[in-house]
Amino acid sequence: MISPLAYIHPEAIIGENCEIGPFCFIDKNVVIGDNNTLMNSVTLLSGTRMGSGNIIFPGAVIGAIPQDLKFRGEDTTAEIGDNNKIRENVTINRGTAAKGRTVVGSDNLLMETVHVAHDSIIGNGCIIGNGTKLAGETIIDDFAILSANILLHQFCRIGSYSMVQGGTRSSQSILPYTMTGREPAAYSGLNIIGLRRRGFSPEVIKQLHQAYQIIMGNGLLNDKIQRVKDEIGLTPEVRYILDFIEDVKERGFIR
Repeated sequence: MISPLAYIHPEAIIGENCEIGPFCFIDKNVVIGDNNTLMNSVTLLSGTRMGSGNIIFPGAVIGAIPQDLKFRGEDTTAEIGDNNKIRENVTINRGTAAKGRTVVGSDNLLMETVHVAHDSIIGNGCIIGNGTKLAGETIIDDFAILSANILLHQFCRIGSYSMVQGGTRSSQSILPYTMTGREPAAYSGLNIIGLRRRGFSPEVIKQLHQAYQIIMGNGLLNDKIQRVKDEIGLTPEVRYILDFIEDVKERGFIR
């Protein structure tokens, strides 16, 4: 299952039943679990940690040092969960002293030429479209969908179950359950189709719609948050939105 044309450092730890194609390079201080498939010309550099059941396509580079001039050779990692599909020429840099690790969870699809910069965190079940670039210390919550050629500024966060239109450039965070698009980037409504596909009930979708009518309306943010609490209540979904706003309010969010 390991091509004789692949290079694996003697100190690398490889799980069972892995397929490693020709011209792959696996560095020292790399640990990968069972049942992974590395197609030809995949590079796993020092600090890479990978779970099981991942498929890595040709040209992907995981664990390269950060493109951050503050990096001074710290011992950091790039951590990949289970059952991800990482397509051609994806690059995932390892962390810096800021957080110590870059994380991609499980069951994600990262399409061709996606870049995940240092200290970023991608949750589970996300789809990241072709050519999308995530700057350092960005966070993508579970089940978010980012279309092609999105540019996300450092420190921004994308909420769960949101959908972002291709070509979007954002220097602010994007709230959960929403759709974002246009130029400049703007809130484009609730991601109703995505929520239905994920099994959200009509009642919950109605509550989310009411919450965003208030949040995106006129008035001071603190007053609008209080209105949401008073008029809709703190359901788990509404609480997540309000906690998200509290987390990102310093940089701001797309409206």
